[in-house]
Amino acid sequence: MQGFEGFEAREIDVGDGISLFVRHGGRRGAPPLLMLHGYPQTHAMWRRVAQRLADRFELVLPDLRGYGASSKPPGAPDHANYSKRAMAADMRALMRTLGHERFFVAGHDRGARVAHRLALDHAEAVQRLCVIDIVPTLTMYERTDMAFAQAYYHWFYLTQPAPLPEKQIGADPGWYLRWTLSGWGSKGLDFIEPDALADYERGFGNPEGVHGACEDYRAAASIDLEHDRESRAAGVRVRCPLHVLWGARGIVARHFSPLEDWRAAADGPVSGRAVEAGHFIPEELPELTADELLAFFADGDWSHNAVRL
Repeated sequence: MQGFEGFEAREIDVGDGISLFVRHGGRRGAPPLLMLHGYPQTHAMWRRVAQRLADRFELVLPDLRGYGASSKPPGAPDHANYSKRAMAADMRALMRTLGHERFFVAGHDRGARVAHRLALDHAEAVQRLCVIDIVPTLTMYERTDMAFAQAYYHWFYLTQPAPLPEKQIGADPGWYLRWTLSGWGSKGLDFIEPDALADYERGFGNPEGVHGACEDYRAAASIDLEHDRESRAAGVRVRCPLHVLWGARGIVARHFSPLEDWRAAADGPVSGRAVEAGHFIPEELPELTADELLAFFADGDWSHNAVRL
């Protein structure tokens, strides 16, 4: 894909029958940065950001399970194989395979939810965390009202039992994908590069891709909440430094208080700010996003990994 020159494209087995498609590049031996995409996208959403970070970090850009060119298994009855715990375990295994025991993480949307769980379940590995345009899943569900449910209708539509959303979206997945990408405070599709949009269509525009996305949301509304409540009860919180970005025109800004909500979920320092964008910040404002990530992660201590492959 144009824009990823110098990046290696790989398929990496992370166990549990899951293979992840990964682009791996940047400056080898530099601090490792894992970058996780959102719905309904792929790793390609980071392309313009990655170009600006490649000389400062070793970059790892996977497609999450259920998305892009990664494995899309049928959902389990309890949706556990699409839980953020399972997806975070994918990322831990991926980074170990690449030789990284400790690393930085940036996540947007669904990727930020995986990153949050990664920081809870594998706190020893995550040195710094940036989440983009989310607050914790449990917080969002606990505060749901009619206005939020209408704005984020997909949180409730995609969780309906299979095969209802799969059949309906499957009638024209390309139209649904474009409808989704043009909403949530963003304006049209001009901010998305054609190559990236084509990659989203390849990943989402098939029965397995639609099912994988639905299972991601079904897990979020069920087993993920169980895991989040267990973590809250046990006092398990984000321990590493955390940076938060959110779109001033987005739904999160309208319905939640990102800094306050994340400070309630973290023991470490929390920084962040609103930016003049809708939901899809890394694509709407790639230069600003790269600058924010560079400033936050470059400010952090990083010790060389004990394992290098």
